[in-house]
Amino acid sequence: MSDIQIGESFIGEGSEAAHINTVLGSRSGPAGTAWATALAAPRSGHVPFVAVLKPGVPAKPVTLFVNKAPIESPEHADLTWGAAQAGVAAGVMDAVAEGVVPESAADDLVLIAAVWVNPKAADADLVYANNREATRTALRAGAAGLPTVDEALAARHAPSNPFYTPSGDA
Repeated sequence: MSDIQIGESFIGEGSEAAHINTVLGSRSGPAGTAWATALAAPRSGHVPFVAVLKPGVPAKPVTLFVNKAPIESPEHADLTWGAAQAGVAAGVMDAVAEGVVPESAADDLVLIAAVWVNPKAADADLVYANNREATRTALRAGAAGLPTVDEALAARHAPSNPFYTPSGDA
């Protein structure tokens, strides 16, 4: 494994879509330093926390859940800290079960998961499922070093995302 693996995934559509960014690395390296620093430096609307499968059972590698959207309502809080957190924790363990993250290294690694939960989301089961799949696929991408530079260069001619597609040539 390289010092740090960075992954990205966007799964789903509409308000329940999940966008995950991951940083996976050694506890004793720069990822460990970033993990501890982020946990110790919450700010208004963004309170990093350890993702758990259930109380007292954190995902392994230990995973710091960082919300990208500030909490806007009690319902948004429940979806972020409930369904999305459960999806992220389960997705991490799916990646370990598949061998994407080596089980033998899980205790020596840390993971930062930056997670988007749309304040307009309403379906907890869909938020859970999309975050589970997005976490697993972001970790896969990081492990495989995807996208390749060639893929990124080719995509520059037609950039798009769920929120914007250019109307003309760039």
